[in-house]
Amino acid sequence: MKRHSVSDYPRDLVGFGRNTPDPKWPGHARIAVQFVINYEEGGESCILDNDPASENLLSEIVGAAAWPGQRNLNMESIYEYGSRAGFWRLWRIFTRRNLPVTVYGVTLAMARNPEAVAAMKEADWEIASHGLRWLEYKDCPEEVERQHILEAVRLHTEVTGTRPLGIYQGKPSDNTLKIVMEEGGFVYSADSYADELPYWVKGPKGPHLIVPYTLDANDMRFATPQGFNTGDQFFTYLKDTFDVLYREGQEGAAKMISVGLHCRLVGRPGRAAALERFLDYVQGHEGAWVTRRIDIARHWHEHHRPDTAV
Repeated sequence: MKRHSVSDYPRDLVGFGRNTPDPKWPGHARIAVQFVINYEEGGESCILDNDPASENLLSEIVGAAAWPGQRNLNMESIYEYGSRAGFWRLWRIFTRRNLPVTVYGVTLAMARNPEAVAAMKEADWEIASHGLRWLEYKDCPEEVERQHILEAVRLHTEVTGTRPLGIYQGKPSDNTLKIVMEEGGFVYSADSYADELPYWVKGPKGPHLIVPYTLDANDMRFATPQGFNTGDQFFTYLKDTFDVLYREGQEGAAKMISVGLHCRLVGRPGRAAALERFLDYVQGHEGAWVTRRIDIARHWHEHHRPDTAV
């Protein structure tokens, strides 16, 4: 493997540095608040889709192993809960409050539940791409992953009526960002956890926008060994994150908070209660811009192009 010198090291460890730019959020907001619902149920690993093994991630079965060549009906039914019950609980929670949402939609999962897609569109939620399948791509040949991304765009367009403008592959490879930028139709990518503001990277067709995501303010930690055990822990973590960023926004260093949600996890009633408390908490603050990721991306394109960013 090539050893990079300091001058050609491909990672950016500096970012915005000591003084972050003023994001100029609409209405002089002190913080941008963004909720993602990951819609994955029906697109996970399953031998019914000719996958080599059953799914093993992000369920009530913490530490589950993939079963080569076998169905795991317990795992399958946990995922089915997300599409059958959890999604609708989250839909009611957000629509009741008229709060915008971005969906990371696994294309095959959405194709298998048209009623859920219709509800997303009815609520005017952004439906971004979460890839064709919710699969691990680290060892996937580049051409196969390219075919998957192109098919995801095609089928997403067929299922939702419009092409996706944002993409979060979720388990990307070294080639994912290059393929996405070459495809050319995405306004932003989200496969990064590197910052609290959007940032630009060089691409083959000009600068490409990254709108970072989160794995900490994320209900996935209900399904990890080191994570949340109760709704109170989830609420406290989200509240503390919001409070710190809100205070920094008051001090002139506004940022964004992304909150990651899954239908089969926070869609359970004992966890949904904590989400509702946090939504009410956010809505009790002036200057909190609750928005979709595409709106953040468009704002950044308009006000912070690389040649005009400050």
